[in-house]
Amino acid sequence: MTDSLTAGLDGEIRDGRHRLAVRVYYEDTDFSGVVYYANYLKFLERGRTNYLRLLGADQRALFEETEREAPGFAFVVRSLAVDYLKPARMDDIVVVTTTPSEVRGASITLTQTVTRDDVVLVAATVKVAFVSGGRARPIPKPLRIAMKADQDAT
Repeated sequence: MTDSLTAGLDGEIRDGRHRLAVRVYYEDTDFSGVVYYANYLKFLERGRTNYLRLLGADQRALFEETEREAPGFAFVVRSLAVDYLKPARMDDIVVVTTTPSEVRGASITLTQTVTRDDVVLVAATVKVAFVSGGRARPIPKPLRIAMKADQDAT
């Protein structure tokens, strides 16, 4: 349920891209005061998770139909390539942008960036597989259509 307290926590989907603002906390940094490289993976995960959450929240019937077709479905990371370009520091506000770039049978490839003031700090390409019942399965048509609709908007 979305209320005024949680309305902005998941970011927003606009023009086929999901954008999520994240504040860098002390716990995200290393001894030199910059974000520890592995913590960017957490920021990217939040971006992917909230992209799917908003896709489902905007189209609740879509996720219900997907659940009927593939009970217990989930997306799992199959591969990830990351380029670390510039550091972020404590108290920075960074924006994680997630864009679907390819939707195939049982997988989707997402392009993700972490930016600060429109400067790219991290660029990643993530391939996630759709699984149900512990096995890779084709992405159900309603979900595939929604993702491609977002892809076509970019």
